[in-house]
Amino acid sequence: MDLEPGVFTWKDPKRIADSLRRSAEASTRRKASPFRSAMSMLVFYINRAGKHLDPQQRAILEQAKQELRRLYNGLDKVH
Repeated sequence: MDLEPGVFTWKDPKRIADSLRRSAEASTRRKASPFRSAMSMLVFYINRAGKHLDPQQRAILEQAKQELRRLYNGLDKVH
């Protein structure tokens, strides 16, 4: 899945979620649903950054997870 450069550094959760959704739906290299692929990339980034992720940016990315769920109408939730 090809992501827009710097997507995880943006300050707008809705913009992040929209970008991840577009990337997931455009990708031909995914095995899971677009929702799962987008959510997986977001969770992977949050977990990989760990303690080095700025708390404010972590909060924005957590909000982006909610936006992704909203975009996909809460279907196919990942826990």
